[in-house]
Amino acid sequence: MIHPTAIIDPSARLADDVEVGPYSVIGPDVEIGAGCVIGPHVVIKGPTRLGKRNRIFQFASVGEDCQDKKYAGEPTRLEMGDDNVVRESVTIHRGTVQGHNVTTIGHRNLFMAYSHVGHDCLIGNDCILANQATLAGHVTLGDFAIIGGLSAIHQFAHMGEHAMVGGCSAITKDIPAFVMVNGNPAAAHGLNSIGLKRRGFSAEAIKALGEAYRLVYRKGLTTEQAISEIESRFSLDETRRFVDSLKVSERGITR
Repeated sequence: MIHPTAIIDPSARLADDVEVGPYSVIGPDVEIGAGCVIGPHVVIKGPTRLGKRNRIFQFASVGEDCQDKKYAGEPTRLEMGDDNVVRESVTIHRGTVQGHNVTTIGHRNLFMAYSHVGHDCLIGNDCILANQATLAGHVTLGDFAIIGGLSAIHQFAHMGEHAMVGGCSAITKDIPAFVMVNGNPAAAHGLNSIGLKRRGFSAEAIKALGEAYRLVYRKGLTTEQAISEIESRFSLDETRRFVDSLKVSERGITR
């Protein structure tokens, strides 16, 4: 299960069935859960914890020191859940003491080749980062967020659940839940209605979200006015989640 050329620090804790490919390096303070497959030429640095059934492909760097110039070697962490796929040459960095002290990744996420997760990012479940998608430090992704290839998200930006970023986009503002954005600079281009249908959202919920989107983007209202109008007109859980993603925005939403 562990190739003889792999280098594993004695303090690393690997479940009995973990596979480690040739020439991979697993450092101290690394914990890898059951069913994980670590490919060849992978580097995992601690403190890092990987849950169950994660698959790390060749040349990925997981849990490395961050690129923040303020970082001074503090023992910050990376926490990854279960069933994530980390493809070739992906880089995922640990947190900073100036941030959350930890980079957090949920379950069932797909990081395609050459994508990057910066320090202190908080990534939910079932997200997709396509090839060379890049997250700066302190970025938050809601569940089922999708980022197209060659796109970059600015530090401290929030991307809501079920939102989608088109390829080659530059994101400098927050993205509300359920919204599609594209371009450089990015602009909103409607509701992610096809994605919502595929994920089983009801026709009633999609219609209500579409009307809520129009109140924010098509009626000339301020964000605060739109929130008030949405809350007075709709009582669905989905519209409440849309409003919540507007309320937490600190950078302002992508217009």
